[in-house]
Amino acid sequence: MRLLLIEDDDRIAGPLTEGLGRYGFTVDHVRTGAAGLAGTHGSPDLVLLDLGLPDMDGLDVCRNLRARSAVPIIMITARGEEADRIVGLELGADDYLAKPFGVRELVARIRAVTRRTSGALPFSAPAHQAVPEAPGPQLLGSLEINRRTRQVHLHGAEVPLTPREFDLLAFLADDPGTVHSRQQIMDTVWDPHFFGPTKTLDAHVAALRRKLGDPAWITTARGVGFRLTVPGDHMEAGAAG
Repeated sequence: MRLLLIEDDDRIAGPLTEGLGRYGFTVDHVRTGAAGLAGTHGSPDLVLLDLGLPDMDGLDVCRNLRARSAVPIIMITARGEEADRIVGLELGADDYLAKPFGVRELVARIRAVTRRTSGALPFSAPAHQAVPEAPGPQLLGSLEINRRTRQVHLHGAEVPLTPREFDLLAFLADDPGTVHSRQQIMDTVWDPHFFGPTKTLDAHVAALRRKLGDPAWITTARGVGFRLTVPGDHMEAGAAG
């Protein structure tokens, strides 16, 4: 997924670009609103827009982007006032994140906005064209995950999960069958600056396996991490443990 980051502060842009790269995002970085509007970086899948730019107000950049495109926009700024948030959202921004924030939170916002705006139009497409509605619950065999209501059902019965257990399951379900490293899971579901014991991840995996009633739902890739699989599917998986 290609992101366009419009941020003039290299002390923020550098670590942010590096952190997002760890999650598989490609980040194009520009320092001014004019450069962001120039369209020289192709068609990004999402724009991260700082409001405090040196050459023009970020709200004006947002207005110009939305006038010509339905590309998802997340505003990132030190401005925390409610009025700024309201104006930005009314101008067409899809989300608003106030500084300081962690990469994990930003990644979660990017994923949420992407789900809501799935099928959004390219960077240069007119904004008045219809955009499909957000998808419904995710179905994986007999497992249903509803991210909007944060509910999980298995064989039609609700599975009671703690908030962290839900976040862990939802993260693994974003790309079922793919092995996620322990560090990537900790950075995303907990925080890049989490300094507690990593055994907390094992405890949450064990709890999820128990509540889902079959350890085969979450398999272990020894020495790497974990993945979500549908029991009975013939995808190659490591032994659960």
